[in-house]
Amino acid sequence: MTGSLLEVIALDVRDAIAAERGGADRLEVVADMAADGLTPAPETVAAIAHACALPQMVMIRAHAGFTLGEGELDELRHTVKELASAGAAGFVFGFHDAAGAVDLAATEALIHAASPLPWTFHRAVDHAADVHAAWRAVRLLPNLATVLTSGAPSGVSDGLPILKARAEAGDASLILAGGGLQRPHVPTLLSYGVRAFHVGSAVRPSWHEPVDPALVAQWRTLIDRD
Repeated sequence: MTGSLLEVIALDVRDAIAAERGGADRLEVVADMAADGLTPAPETVAAIAHACALPQMVMIRAHAGFTLGEGELDELRHTVKELASAGAAGFVFGFHDAAGAVDLAATEALIHAASPLPWTFHRAVDHAADVHAAWRAVRLLPNLATVLTSGAPSGVSDGLPILKARAEAGDASLILAGGGLQRPHVPTLLSYGVRAFHVGSAVRPSWHEPVDPALVAQWRTLIDRD
């Protein structure tokens, strides 16, 4: 990996290969971006692992939103095991309880199921009832690799003050900036000490078309400027 980390959303093998060609460091593998990313099939993860050397951070999420339905936690724990066997290098998840706080019981159960693999806390942190409390709840959990965050539910443009505050609080190394991330945001985030960036729609013409390796390469060049 180069000095900054570039993570690209991949829906399938074609996306994964294109991301690798463009210079990405790792993938976030998901299904159904119409629901903002759900758990992909183990077969997809296995096919990507066969065709592409990039590590796969695999989404664990059964439906849109950040709460768990009845019986879903046990199902997701089983799914984690299947996906690890298929080639996942880590996982992406994040859940709230009914009050909008981090669901620590569910989070810790999935950490245990995924262990020793690393995990990313999903953008549930941006949608928590108390964002600062959510960060405090998550930041010291075991095997945490990154926190995927835009700083605000509406995206990075509105979330920059929160991201700056989190970086100044010592969390710059945990921030994986994504969610409405645009090229003009990058120099500002680099100045905060943020070194990990997550892109999806920014590296493809639309969600109906594959990742464009040339666009990935442009982001690679952009985030490596410091």
